[in-house]
Amino acid sequence: MGLPALEFSDCCLDSPHFRETLKSHEAELDKTNKFIKELIKDGKSLISALKNLSSAKRKFADSLNEFKFQCIGDAETDDEMCIGKSCCKSLLTCLCPFPSAFLHQIENASEVLITPLEKFRKEQIGAAREAKKKYDKETEKYCGTLEKHLNLSSKKKESQLQEADSQVDLVRQHFYEVSLEYVFKVQEVQERKMFEFVEPLLAFLQGLFTFYHHGYELAKDFGDFKTQLTISIQNTRNRFEGTRSEVESLMKKMKENPLEHKTISPYTMEGYLYVQEKRHFGTSWVKHYCTYQRDSKQITMVPFDQKSGGKGGEDESVTLKSCTRRKTDSIEKRFCFDVEAVDRPGVITMQALSEEDRRLWMEAMDGREPVSNNSGKWNNKDPSTAQLDSIGFSIIRKCIHAVETRGINEQGLYRIVGVNSRVQKLLSVLMDPKAASETETDICAEWEIKTVTSALKTYLRMLPGPLMMYQFQRSFIKAAKLENQETRVSEIHSLVHRLPEKNRQMLQLLMNHLANVANNHKQNLMTVANLGVVFGPTLLRPQEETVAAIMDIKFQNIVIEILIENHEKIFNTVPDVPLTNAQLHLSRKKSSDSKPPSCSERPLTLFHAVPSTEKQEQRNSIINSSLESVSSSANSILNSSSSLQPNMNFSDPSLDVPPSPTQHLTPFRKAKALYACKAEHDSELSFTAGTVFDNALQGYKQ
Repeated sequence: MGLPALEFSDCCLDSPHFRETLKSHEAELDKTNKFIKELIKDGKSLISALKNLSSAKRKFADSLNEFKFQCIGDAETDDEMCIGKSCCKSLLTCLCPFPSAFLHQIENASEVLITPLEKFRKEQIGAAREAKKKYDKETEKYCGTLEKHLNLSSKKKESQLQEADSQVDLVRQHFYEVSLEYVFKVQEVQERKMFEFVEPLLAFLQGLFTFYHHGYELAKDFGDFKTQLTISIQNTRNRFEGTRSEVESLMKKMKENPLEHKTISPYTMEGYLYVQEKRHFGTSWVKHYCTYQRDSKQITMVPFDQKSGGKGGEDESVTLKSCTRRKTDSIEKRFCFDVEAVDRPGVITMQALSEEDRRLWMEAMDGREPVSNNSGKWNNKDPSTAQLDSIGFSIIRKCIHAVETRGINEQGLYRIVGVNSRVQKLLSVLMDPKAASETETDICAEWEIKTVTSALKTYLRMLPGPLMMYQFQRSFIKAAKLENQETRVSEIHSLVHRLPEKNRQMLQLLMNHLANVANNHKQNLMTVANLGVVFGPTLLRPQEETVAAIMDIKFQNIVIEILIENHEKIFNTVPDVPLTNAQLHLSRKKSSDSKPPSCSERPLTLFHAVPSTEKQEQRNSIINSSLESVSSSANSILNSSSSLQPNMNFSDPSLDVPPSPTQHLTPFRKAKALYACKAEHDSELSFTAGTVFDNALQGYKQ
């Protein structure tokens, strides 16, 4: 299990859990620093002491073998496993058989190995240590200022109180900024060591091989691993740059408005409060980290003080009965409120950190003076106009057609972005219902390919949710983290067939196209891995923007790579473990308002017919012998596996996407409508009673 991610939102709360997590990262940095010192010392001995080469080499190899990498997150990518697990052992294997007679030919080993490691230790780990000193100093300053501020008497002049409030706000803001910067630096160093530590080692060994004329076979054996490790390092470095920019962007957002980017917590309210405790001689105020759950009305209080080294006492839980604001003239302390508990006699007097903090606590506990709190609505967004309807499919098809006919060989396809104003203009044209019926070349022919590709990606991002859905996002990530490649493909195969029909159709359309793009990677330089980097964050974007989610981007990319490489198997075959009808029904079911049954909800009379193998019948043709009137959208009907699903509209057959096999294969049958149906939507079909449908499957009746 790797190191837990440090969330920027936890810097504001400064909880005991956050401090413990931060300590684990600091311990890992100290361990790395100590190890690098030892490694540098042993490396110098290896270079300078040729007479003691054998013993020095063995000590260096043993030190290298004992070190273990710790990644951020609960799983590692293949590249990280290559670097972390096999790196040290493989390098050790290469070190041991070196003949000592040739080691005197080492010339620039110090510049290749010692200097980069020393530079990393001093500049990166040293900077993290300096940031820790600054952080500890600011913690002491903030806590001292806060206690001094909270001890001010309410009888002071208003001007003095306001000045004190302003001063503590400045100190709090500075402490928060220093905390964010320290967490950012710690995570940056943890990520950097994955390549800045291993790369000098790889260069050192490569330098050794240069001077070994008799070590040709050994160098040849090392070649395959060197290539794999180089690719893994480069991939890790590339991911680091993207991850670092994302984390830095999130940190800046947290600085600007912490409430809008706080993590979703199981608690209604949490934070530090001072609790009044009665002693033999008077009372004392003890700092507690408190949490409150509105559903169960449980208040949990943990004595904890950051200044005392993070040592806390036993937690105490009580059930809330009432919460009342404490009048200013009834107590010398400011920001106080009283809490009555069901399972504890007497009144618990608590002191918040500020007037705003007290307001939030009282609202959470339904106090006497509740104030509307908008902090829980930070993630509301305006509904998107993009939908997986006929217009949406038409837009994607037109963009794909333009790319495959005019720009399939353009370098940096999908990676090079178009001008935003032109992209928005193209989208506005494509989303016009009048343009939906036009051919591909009518609209996209006059636009640059980079504008078309950017429009496609932007439309996918405009959907109300990601194409592969929030509810399956964690499942796809877990599948990508499986060690066995076949198991990964099998699990993703199963998950894809749990997606709603339209999502799966759109995904199949897109993956078929991306496979064509990847097949031309020699011209456009867009390999499967590059396409995964481009489309992973779009198709599998997380519901919540956190550091942990950013760390999972590399696994999102792996999911897209698997979909592209195995698109024929995933979309055209049934998963090995079939899903139940109930699972398919629930995953594809959409809510609908109470209204008369539409054409997809009418009961049908089914009777067996000989299954057809004609290509036209595979595309769900309709034999309509008695159709009297068909609406203008009657040319688009849902493929047979979804046309009889309840509460789902017909999809567009002009998508040219072969229908995915159903999870429960049954013989094709004909169906006759018992009732007439009039279309209520552009994507539905009108027909009369007695209309006969081919290739019908058993539907669900509600």
